[in-house]
Amino acid sequence: MKIKQIHHVAYRCIDAKETVDWYVKHLDMDFVLAIAEDEVPSTKAPDPYMHVFLDAGHGNVLAFFELPTQAPMDRDRNTPAWVQHLALEVENMEELMAAKERLLAAGIDVLGPVNHTIFQSIYFFDPNGHRLELAANTATTEMKRQLDDVKWAMLEEWSRTRRAPKHAAWLHAPTEKQGQQQ
Repeated sequence: MKIKQIHHVAYRCIDAKETVDWYVKHLDMDFVLAIAEDEVPSTKAPDPYMHVFLDAGHGNVLAFFELPTQAPMDRDRNTPAWVQHLALEVENMEELMAAKERLLAAGIDVLGPVNHTIFQSIYFFDPNGHRLELAANTATTEMKRQLDDVKWAMLEEWSRTRRAPKHAAWLHAPTEKQGQQQ
């Protein structure tokens, strides 16, 4: 079996309408589907929910569940807040910077751009507290080839040592081009 693509990724939300409105307004996503049930189809548990779906481009779908009878939303307290996030790709740096300006103008705090050498990103939070990243690819064909050549060796070394391998240390080496904070 080979996976064709991600069908959808689902997160929890506090308010389905507010969430849809926010993603439509700030990230220009299309609202494509809403499903509401009083019973969970897979478990048959009585648990009313609203399940909303947004078009994230190229067949990618971002979905949210509003669960009014469950305990309030929380996050995994054993995982740093910067780890769990959703990264969405934009076309180029111009679009990334325009998105940052729109978000700032709407009163949304934005971090970045952060230069990751092979892409640049901005970071912000949706109204549910989910961390989002918008990323513009900046990698050259040669950079991609170099990273592809060392990926298995890096994984094997990490697996043995639990220390960051240096096979691709060039990604984080300061250069004139990398003027932004890592």
